Amino acid sequence: MRIISFNANGLRSAARKGFFDWFGAQDADVLCVQETKAQEHQLAGPEFLVDGYRAWFRDATTKKGYSGVAIYSRHEPDEVRTALGRESFDEEGRYIEARFGNLSVVSFYIPSGSSGELRQGFKFEVMDWLKPHLDEWLASGRDYVLCGDWNIVRSALDIKNWKSNQKNSGCLPPERDWLNGLCGEGADGDAACWVDAYRALEPEGQDYTWWSNRGAAYANNVGWRIDYQLVTPGLAGRLRGWSILREPRFSDHAPFTVDYDLEPGR
Repeated sequence: MRIISFNANGLRSAARKGFFDWFGAQDADVLCVQETKAQEHQLAGPEFLVDGYRAWFRDATTKKGYSGVAIYSRHEPDEVRTALGRESFDEEGRYIEARFGNLSVVSFYIPSGSSGELRQGFKFEVMDWLKPHLDEWLASGRDYVLCGDWNIVRSALDIKNWKSNQKNSGCLPPERDWLNGLCGEGADGDAACWVDAYRALEPEGQDYTWWSNRGAAYANNVGWRIDYQLVTPGLAGRLRGWSILREPRFSDHAPFTVDYDLEPGR
């Protein structure tokens, strides 16, 4: 089973750059998109459709052309969920989940705090509120793949300029502690935790998924790894491979693909 996570930074823009031509050749089972930056009716044209796939969307209702998530799948889900129960989060279009048998695939867009203190405060509130939901999923017995842009790096391996970003959103110690805590750092050895698919496959890897549009960040590979696939422990042994596509470039984020030894609908 092949799952792709991609922050499009505007799906209409990514489509114009050839994203769907590329996607159609990837033999993917599921695509999780973040930042569609559109309403569903704006993504209904043939340029956004790939033969053999259907799409489900959760748009932002707070501001048109903002945020938004989607899931494209060539397998019909048993159920699609689009709300977690916090209006300020749900109405920004930040969560969609497709359920296939015992497997849930989620497309998440965790808030950024880079615009200032107000949004950073909202980001911390979301992190605190989201943790019990993630713990509940972890204990549920279901298999989960949490795809998305989490807007947080985990360690110095995940960001080119580690020291100079310690006071910047996405690299703040409390943010890193929260994400690393989800992945079991500092936890009891017997405690269940989320598995960072990329880090499990590349323990010392230094690959990035996002580059600022400022300066020559992309040309100089001054990047951040903030796009993840976090999986429940039962899927850790089913990880088979990964790729991060730097070229061609469809967005300021790169598509992140993970292959699983897993049959859809398990």
